[in-house]
Amino acid sequence: MRSRLITRSLLVVATMALTLAMTMLSFSQTTPAPQGAGARGRGNAPNPAVSEPTPRLPDGSINLGRAPNDVDGNWSLPYIRNMADQVLNRGGNRGAAAPAAANAGARGGAASEPWIPFLPWSAAIYNYHSKNESKYDPEGYCLPPGGPRLYATPYPMVILQQPELKRIYMNFEGGAHVWREIFMDGRPHPAKDKLQGSTWLGHSVGRWEGDTLVVDVTNFNEGTWLDYYGHPHTDQMHVVERWTRPNKGTLHYEATIDDPGAYKAPWTIAWDIPWSASAIDEYICQENNQYLNHLKDDFGRYIIDHGEEYPKF
Repeated sequence: MRSRLITRSLLVVATMALTLAMTMLSFSQTTPAPQGAGARGRGNAPNPAVSEPTPRLPDGSINLGRAPNDVDGNWSLPYIRNMADQVLNRGGNRGAAAPAAANAGARGGAASEPWIPFLPWSAAIYNYHSKNESKYDPEGYCLPPGGPRLYATPYPMVILQQPELKRIYMNFEGGAHVWREIFMDGRPHPAKDKLQGSTWLGHSVGRWEGDTLVVDVTNFNEGTWLDYYGHPHTDQMHVVERWTRPNKGTLHYEATIDDPGAYKAPWTIAWDIPWSASAIDEYICQENNQYLNHLKDDFGRYIIDHGEEYPKF
């Protein structure tokens, strides 16, 4: 009897191990690479669209979305956990990393990223997020990613241009299923005390500089992080984005982050986004959010009051 129980237990453990291994393999095959992804699509498969020319609209401007002969198509956003890995022009600090701070956990915190110009308070906050491994990431609450993180959350994005209305729209499958409106009419940003003065995605005003779309973004609230690792920002953040499409299969994104409330100087990040011929799907983050249902604070208490459903400690 005992031997049979041991045999059954071993079979259960083996089955669970195999299932976990297959799950991890599947995830590794479907998660897009954060850098150099333009030549490859989702799952790291070759992206044939990189050999095709950049599509254009009838007015000659770059078409950032689907071409007339495309049945479907979207931009397969990569998963970038740490914006510090995407920084351009690190100078003498490129590749250098100071020893991890004792209060920053295994990820190392601000001391491991000397090229990020933290202020003392933002370094301390970043160390806290590093030590608890991003336990309180706003995306875990199904809040939208703001700023450059919109393009580092690994769900498809569709871009729709309406030059006759002087608008560009970006629709996101993930990131709380949000959309972004870019005004192309040169309007000023709203005042901070207006309803549009403090928003999750910011207020965006764009213009074309040759074949580059330049977007000036301000009026952020402070409810988001710059990335999963927890780089903070304030409502003083000002982002200048530069978008190019060197071929049909690649969208290049570059953003300069200027936030004097959190950083001593501006810093610039960049990456490529590959084209996918697939359709965009519906995704509702709030549906069955098990992470939030089981999340506890630093004192062991549930973040959500479940009544008697869960014990308090």
